[in-house]
Amino acid sequence: MDNNVYLLTCRVSGAQLLIDAAADLPRLQRLVREGSPSGRLDTVLTTHSHRDHVGALAPLVAATGARTAAGAADAPDIAVPTDLALAHGDVLRVGVHDLEVIALRGHTPGSVAVLWRGGEDGDHVFTGDSLFPGGVGATRGDAERFAQLVDDVEERLLLPLADSTRVHPGHGDSTTIGAERPHVAKWRERGW
Repeated sequence: MDNNVYLLTCRVSGAQLLIDAAADLPRLQRLVREGSPSGRLDTVLTTHSHRDHVGALAPLVAATGARTAAGAADAPDIAVPTDLALAHGDVLRVGVHDLEVIALRGHTPGSVAVLWRGGEDGDHVFTGDSLFPGGVGATRGDAERFAQLVDDVEERLLLPLADSTRVHPGHGDSTTIGAERPHVAKWRERGW
C-alpha cells in the first residue's frame, strides 16, 4: 500500500517512537537500528486501526518489547493489545520531547495525529490517513464521518497551527498547513 512509516528519535535520551508499523518487518528493524544502534524502540504509535498500518505491529513489538499506543476508540480493532489508549489532548513523551495527541475522528473513530513542536525547521504533525496533500482521508462515502473528519481537521489542525507546520501523512508526500488551509471549502463541496 506504499505506506509511510516515521521514526522519531530523541537526541538527548535515545528514546524512539515509530509511527505506524505498516509492513516489512526487516526494513522496520533496520530503520530502528538506524536511529539507535542498540535497536532501542520505546513506543509504536498506530494512527488508526486499518490493516495497512498495522501489518508488522505484532512481530515488531515481539522483537523489541516496545509499548503500543493508539486512539482509544480504535484500540479494540487492533490485534495487538494497546498499552496506551490515547484521547484528544493527551501527551505522548519521547525522551525529553512531548508530542500532542490530536483526535481526528472520521477516517476511523479513533484516528489520531501527533504534533511535535519546536523542531529545528518548525513544527511537524503526523496525520496517518486523516490529512493528505489535497484533502482529507477516505470515509467510505459516509457523509456524517466525512463531515466529522473535515471539522476535526479544520478545527484541530488548520485553524490553530502555523502555515509552516509540516504535515506528514500515512501515504504519499508531505505538505504544509499553509498549503492545505485554503481548500477546506472545496473539500466540503466535493464531499471527499
